[in-house]
Amino acid sequence: MKRVFLFLLTNLAVMVVLGVVTSMLGVNRFLTANGLNLPMLLAFSAVVGFTGAIFSLLISKPMAKWSTGAQVIESPRNETERWLVETVRRLANKGNIGMPEVAIYEGAPNAFATGAFKNSALVAVSTGLLESMTKEEVEAVLAHEVAHIINGDMVTLTLIQGVVNTFVVFLSKVVGYFVDRVVLKNDRDGPGIGYYVTDIVCQIVFGLLASVIVAWFSRQREFRADAGAASLMGTPQPMVRALARLGGVEAGELPKSMAASGISDKAGIMALLSSHPPIEARIAALQGKG
Repeated sequence: MKRVFLFLLTNLAVMVVLGVVTSMLGVNRFLTANGLNLPMLLAFSAVVGFTGAIFSLLISKPMAKWSTGAQVIESPRNETERWLVETVRRLANKGNIGMPEVAIYEGAPNAFATGAFKNSALVAVSTGLLESMTKEEVEAVLAHEVAHIINGDMVTLTLIQGVVNTFVVFLSKVVGYFVDRVVLKNDRDGPGIGYYVTDIVCQIVFGLLASVIVAWFSRQREFRADAGAASLMGTPQPMVRALARLGGVEAGELPKSMAASGISDKAGIMALLSSHPPIEARIAALQGKG
């Protein structure tokens, strides 16, 4: 229930921001008496496409903490927390980035990194992961998450999401206008029902295709983060063992907005929409067989 509320709240906030930004910039007036103003439509599409993605990135840290119940370790209370903080600090120093916040949350094995800025990110691990792995394996997972931060993966994926969102909005409205005017031969001053229905259908279809594209880029960044973890650890073997361990346990579920930052993968046709490659492929890549 909490995650549903957060999802609705985030989307409501995005809609409000979009409404304000498009009105201020005046880019929402792309439908004219002479037809579609394509430059204005492209500007509108870019604002819509990037605003939601960037806004989600900027609030990713507080939303991640709230949605997972992650508790940031301010002052370590035990040896495990002390080790986690020191391990992340050492990995961050190796990667020449600022010390991320380190958090623990209750749940099945998983971990994630998030944040809009390299020098003020968040790395969180679940209690399930700490209980099911050796220290070396946990360190490899932490190195993987720190590698995401070093690579700037959160920002990169946000930009990719913004680009594909832009084209989804732009193409959907162009196709909607074409169907309304050419196919349905609407000759009224304003757009007819055909425009709105086609626009909605196209946004769903193109949005699904866009998700496949974004998921592909996300899977590539996982391979790079695995390689980054191997580099930080000085050897790929700890990451290989951590992945092998993950292959034998059920990864914990993360909120949809955080799924790309976790460690799980999907099988079958859903693999096209999975943000993570299969465990076997990641191990093979680390072993030089991919």
